[in-house]
Amino acid sequence: MRLLLVEDDDHVAAALAAVLARHGFAVTHARSGEEALQALLPGEAAPFGVVLLDLGLPDQDGYEVCGKIRKRTSTPVIMVTARADVRSRIHGLNLGADDYVVKPYDTGELIARIHAVTRRPAAGTAPAPAETELRLGNVRIELPTRQVSVDGTKVQLTRKEFDLLALLAQRPGVVFRREQIISEVWRTSWEGTGRTLEVHVASLRAKLHMPTLIETVRGVGYRLVAPAS
Repeated sequence: MRLLLVEDDDHVAAALAAVLARHGFAVTHARSGEEALQALLPGEAAPFGVVLLDLGLPDQDGYEVCGKIRKRTSTPVIMVTARADVRSRIHGLNLGADDYVVKPYDTGELIARIHAVTRRPAAGTAPAPAETELRLGNVRIELPTRQVSVDGTKVQLTRKEFDLLALLAQRPGVVFRREQIISEVWRTSWEGTGRTLEVHVASLRAKLHMPTLIETVRGVGYRLVAPAS
């Protein structure tokens, strides 16, 4: 995913860009509001998946930049700032920001928030019809009743095991990053939850009697390998 980082401090931007790159983001750095707006002009390379916008910019107020961004694109905007008061947050959200992160922040939480805003449908688009059942070879996942069966035999899963399986099964073959899984299933950041994720993956493999169903992508995360019918 391409990400536009709007930050006037080169040292801060370099450190954050390095972290984001390790998590698979292609970062473009804009040092001012004007640079950011130019980068978002139609036809300027591929579109960005999200904008990280610092409010303390040298040429324009960050709130003003956010308003201009929202007028020209529906790209999700996350404000990153030291302004922690509630009024500032409300003002930013009212201008069209999708989220608001206060410095200093945990990078795991920031990455989780990036994934969260990019999953939301764009304003004005109709939501896709909700699926009620997922089938993966001989595995059947019934979403409304939260039941899983293999070859017609029900498998008892815990709540988190079901949530994890359902998440991966929605996009078979697609790698889900550890941070994204933790954010969606456990509603928290990656710190201190990594071992819990590993245990749940191992439990799912054992309960379903399918050790190769969930593949570990070393250093990145997990993906579901759909079994043959």
